Amino acid sequence: MKNIRFSMALAAMLVLSLVLAACGGGNDDNASENNTKLADDAELGEKNITLPYVSWAGSTSRTPLLAAVLEDVGYNVDMKQVEAGPMWAAVADDPASFTATGWLPTTHQEYIEKYGDDVEVYDTSIIDKAPLALTVPSYMEDINSIEDLKGNEDLGEKVDWEITGIDPGAGIMQNTEKALEHYGLDKWSVQSSSEAAMLSELQKKIKNEEPVVVPLWKPHWIFAAEDLKMLEDPDEIYGGDGDHIDLVFNKEFKETSPAAYQIATQFAENYNSENEEELMGPIFVDDKDAEEVAQQYMKDNPDKVKTWQKGVIAE
Repeated sequence: MKNIRFSMALAAMLVLSLVLAACGGGNDDNASENNTKLADDAELGEKNITLPYVSWAGSTSRTPLLAAVLEDVGYNVDMKQVEAGPMWAAVADDPASFTATGWLPTTHQEYIEKYGDDVEVYDTSIIDKAPLALTVPSYMEDINSIEDLKGNEDLGEKVDWEITGIDPGAGIMQNTEKALEHYGLDKWSVQSSSEAAMLSELQKKIKNEEPVVVPLWKPHWIFAAEDLKMLEDPDEIYGGDGDHIDLVFNKEFKETSPAAYQIATQFAENYNSENEEELMGPIFVDDKDAEEVAQQYMKDNPDKVKTWQKGVIAE
């Protein structure tokens, strides 16, 4: 089993293209490469950090910010966009350092069951409540619960009995398959695409006020941009009040990069959905570069940055 796991991690490493440039890879902890003065007892340790994430709106927003905060004290952060399975495999077997994209306990349940012994899920969530559900435009007044889809010939024919989904490896897609079976939605199917393609289709249908059903989650910028409602899920197939979003570390990371671990955990303890919405607006509504948004957010919120870096930078 371990050999299989190692092979998966190796494959993930190839996907991640973990060839970091030799840019200051030494471990001199007296000062950061950005001339940020470090606290006397701060220990950077291994400076090269690989930070994988899935291309979902929240992860695409918070990951560049966390990377920028780490780089500010002297780390070299290599962000890698991957699917959920390779992300967990890489963190578990050490081609990657950690991720800020753990959706637990429901969405990534299969991954925690598979890799749980080899990772550390930090006990303070980045975001405490992240509900998931099938979602429709609010003008679909007669559709308020997943159960309203069953046997609904009028709606089914209008949408070809299809739910427009995202990438096939996403946990919300697996939960949607479970929901179709659980609620007896035999005629319905979920069509894989990507988050971007799903959102494009959703907004196209809304523009023409046509019916559409998609899997969605909060926090997400689309709920500010469009008038949507999450469907009731009486038997909580999607997890009831929702998942929480967690840091997931390789078990060695705390020892190999102690200051980065400290910053990441302080980030989790002092970050919330409101912060995420502040990032998502410029990125997805104003179409700005995520890394530029992260840098601007740091400039606009120096007190937050100071809190995240507390104990690592000199007072």
